[in-house]
This record gives sequence, C-alpha cells and structure tokens, in this order.
Amino acid sequence: MRKRDMAVIAVLACTCLMLLSGCAKDINYIVDNEPCVRGIVSETSEDYIVIDVNEDDEIYESYASLEVSLDIERKDSMSSFNIGDEVSVYYDGNIAETSPARIDKVYAILYIGDPQ
Repeated sequence: MRKRDMAVIAVLACTCLMLLSGCAKDINYIVDNEPCVRGIVSETSEDYIVIDVNEDDEIYESYASLEVSLDIERKDSMSSFNIGDEVSVYYDGNIAETSPARIDKVYAILYIGDPQ
C-alpha cells in the first residue's frame, strides 16, 4: 500500500506542476489577446516608466501619459528603457485613475524602437 500511495502522490504532484506551468501566458497569446497601448518613454525609475501615449492610440483622448509598472508578469520582457524609446505595453485593461493614471498589471512591454 505504501508504494501505491507514493505513486498516487507523485502523479498528483506532477499534475499540479503541469497545471501551474500552463497558467503563465506566452508572449504570442499576450500580443494576440491582451489590450495594448503604445507610447514614448518620457520618464524612468526602478519601479515604473512614464509613457506619452501615441496620438493615434484609441485611449489617447482619455490619457495623454501613463505611469506603467515595471513589475512585469513575463520576466523575459524588457524592463530597462531610455527616455525616447517607443514601447508597446500589454496589460490587463485596467488603468488606475490616479495622478498620473497608472497601469499596475503589466503582462509584457515590448521595445518598438527609437522614433527619431
């Protein structure tokens, strides 16, 4: 009975690990399915960046600039930026109505380039 119990526990543990590893969204899913805002980095710190939202972005009328958390879900995402970098921020769709407005739940930030 002990070997059987150990085998059941091992199978359950493996199943849990597989389920947990499947919870993280891959970058292709994020790009295809999550809301995105593009802008130019205007300020940087260790914890956040501020982006000036592109004028052609649909949320520009509501938010000219946004503070974006660098606590990024995808740890392989870029998290070091320079002022003037153009970026795409993929997030959960929620923007905190603070001053400045803030995106706290960030899935990924992709470097687009230097818009010079």
